[in-house]
Amino acid sequence: MKQITGYQPLSTQATTGFTVEQISDIEARIEPLTPMKTSWNGRAKSHSLFEQIVIALAYLRTNQTQAVLAETHHTSQPTISRIIVKMTKLFADTFGTEAPTGDDVNPEEALVIDGTLVPNWSWQAHPEDYSGKHHTTGRNLQVACSIDGQLRWISDDMPGSTHDSKAIRTHGLLERGGDFIGDKGYIGLGIHTPIRRQPGQDHLEDWQEEYNSHIESIRAVIERCNVHLKNWLILKNDYRRPWKTHSQTITAVIGLHFYRLSL
Repeated sequence: MKQITGYQPLSTQATTGFTVEQISDIEARIEPLTPMKTSWNGRAKSHSLFEQIVIALAYLRTNQTQAVLAETHHTSQPTISRIIVKMTKLFADTFGTEAPTGDDVNPEEALVIDGTLVPNWSWQAHPEDYSGKHHTTGRNLQVACSIDGQLRWISDDMPGSTHDSKAIRTHGLLERGGDFIGDKGYIGLGIHTPIRRQPGQDHLEDWQEEYNSHIESIRAVIERCNVHLKNWLILKNDYRRPWKTHSQTITAVIGLHFYRLSL
């Protein structure tokens, strides 16, 4: 573990989700990619790499405005903006590989799958992000966990208008084989889903109702995974930065999330 020097807050857990020691480890992994440079007049930069990491993590974790972060860290909003741009890219580059791919998933393990929307602003230039299911705009993520609720996989993001069944087929996870459990959005894909009433059927049979209750009780674990993922409030609330940076931010957060789970 790298020795902690310079900026040393007493606690960072509430604002970043990581301890001081864990942030120090993040710093050690990122530092080779970002040698500290002096400013134009030869003086050292006002924020150490450690503090820049804290600022960027706090932004991703709490979704605070840049103006609030600027006041908290006694600097200007443009400086906070530059730090977020720089560190988000470094997080994506450094921790993006922490997220398992479909090839990393054990084909013999039953998985529960679900789609979740990462909301953003309603950019007129990107109507493809509008989700009719959620009645708002955002990016579609597919999430998979084990029966006991261990997160196994999160997909790359797709436009919010993408139906869950199309998204999971596009990402190729079903091709790994094995058992999958999902909601009614995945009906027709050959996986375990709740039974839907057929045309002309007034109600489900008792055994069908019981089966659906069983499926929904199993699916509760994936709902908890999605809630934990969106403890990163940047994924829960409307994304305020430019649209072109959204996918990179999602990649950075997913990588950091899996890194945190591995600690």
